[in-house]
Amino acid sequence: MTWRPVLGRRGGLVVAGSLLLVLLGSGLASASNVVVGLTEQGDVTVPTWLYLATGAGVVGASALLTMFVTDREFVTTVHDQSVGVSNDTLSRAVSLIGGTVGVGALVGLIVVGFLGPQGIGLTSATVLVTFVGVRAILTLVAYTVGNPWPTLNPWRRLARVLPSRNAPYPSWLGTWPAVGAVLVFIWLEVIAPIVSTPWLLTTIILAYTVGTLAGAVLFSPQSWFERGDPLSVWFRLYGSVAPIQRTDDGLSLRWPGARLSDDDVVTDLSIVAFVILLVWELTYSGFIVTLPGVWTIEILVALGLPPELAYLLVLLVGYAVFCWMYWLAAGWTRTRAKTYLSQRYLAVRYAAPLLAIAAGYHVAHYLGFSISLWPSLISVLQAPLNPDPNPTQLALTSWFGYVEIAGILVGHVLAVWMAHAISIELFPGRLQAIKSQYPFIIVMIVFTMISLYLVSLPAVEPPYVPA
Repeated sequence: MTWRPVLGRRGGLVVAGSLLLVLLGSGLASASNVVVGLTEQGDVTVPTWLYLATGAGVVGASALLTMFVTDREFVTTVHDQSVGVSNDTLSRAVSLIGGTVGVGALVGLIVVGFLGPQGIGLTSATVLVTFVGVRAILTLVAYTVGNPWPTLNPWRRLARVLPSRNAPYPSWLGTWPAVGAVLVFIWLEVIAPIVSTPWLLTTIILAYTVGTLAGAVLFSPQSWFERGDPLSVWFRLYGSVAPIQRTDDGLSLRWPGARLSDDDVVTDLSIVAFVILLVWELTYSGFIVTLPGVWTIEILVALGLPPELAYLLVLLVGYAVFCWMYWLAAGWTRTRAKTYLSQRYLAVRYAAPLLAIAAGYHVAHYLGFSISLWPSLISVLQAPLNPDPNPTQLALTSWFGYVEIAGILVGHVLAVWMAHAISIELFPGRLQAIKSQYPFIIVMIVFTMISLYLVSLPAVEPPYVPA
């Protein structure tokens, strides 16, 4: 299908209005990147209540613009636009090269993790590739360009040469193994010295290798990497936000986020849980390096909990609260829309727009992180076993906080648009479609205010965390 102008006057008003609100909101304050291990100071130049109210206003106003200025035909036309690209020879060549690079990188990380320098994470290729290369940069690529992981995934490449029992993947298992694995890794990222101890991080990588290959051998590589493997699910969901999508016929170019309105992105409650975890894990990472987070951990430890359990409790309770808020919104949507659709179905159907919010949070947490440590990554890759003891880091400019805030707001505005598109698809009446969106808009506003508040706070060292 060829591109053709579809915005028109009404679409132009929505886009222009939303962008204006984002610019106004992001111009109010600047805040530093909040990532575990970074302690740069935030700087909010206006009263916090005004800063948060403006962020909430951006989401609320964009929701009103989307609801009342667009119609069913306009939304359908935009979301159905795509450009297809197919070249089997090129695809096979890219897959072969990417798979070779992925396997080589995995072997290299394991070797360097055990034989390379220890004690300083910034001189370890294993640490920098894991956190800067995969967690930050590859994830950024996944939601801004397209999902690169199916091409690079070294474990899937290894699984193809191993025998498989091809046991049926239990439907009740869903994506829960991936949810559990990500929760464990988030917890280990905080309580274990994996940044300063490359051999420990390498041991975790080896354990992950054994676990994911065992899953692929027990079931089939197709089933395991589709549902059970945490990294594959992680990149697939983030990749659904991107303009370039993989299809059975090759690659498809769509508007950013348009894929989120499709009903095959999120198909059951276990994937809903993973989507909410993507939002919560970034909120959690920001929370524990602020004063409210520090006070919470210190109170729990004072009550007798070991620090490791205190961090785990905050992780699990916060995650449960986010899940409860979302489930409550789904039930409220069913009541307001007066629909026969179940609360479970609505929860599944409306979950995909949250991925745009997760992408916005990721920009706020990891874009500056990636820019700062990119030179260090290049430096250690040049001599991984004997790296420069003082690799270069870039200092962010004073205005970079605006980029972080804008990332959060743009992600929420995109999520509002996608929720509107889904409502139009589900409910035939315009008023019914509008009413159905209110609960999820409220949840998005709450998420916006929480994330903007955390970004506005100075970052501090989390207590009881090993160096």
